[in-house]
Amino acid sequence: MNQTFEVTGMTCGHCEKAVTRAILQLDPQAEVKIDRSINKVEVQSQQPRDVLAKAIAEEGYTVAA
Repeated sequence: MNQTFEVTGMTCGHCEKAVTRAILQLDPQAEVKIDRSINKVEVQSQQPRDVLAKAIAEEGYTVAA
């Protein structure tokens, strides 16, 4: 399922890699697209939304509800 998150705090490519890595640790098959200029993270994954949001937050980024 396709899920979109508003994630603030990403300022560079390293931030994008950290978010991507956190998601892929939960679901190695996930597809992740990030546009940090508009704070958008799109994830194609079967993992529940709250689990993905928690993984992103644990990397130190704020996920809007």
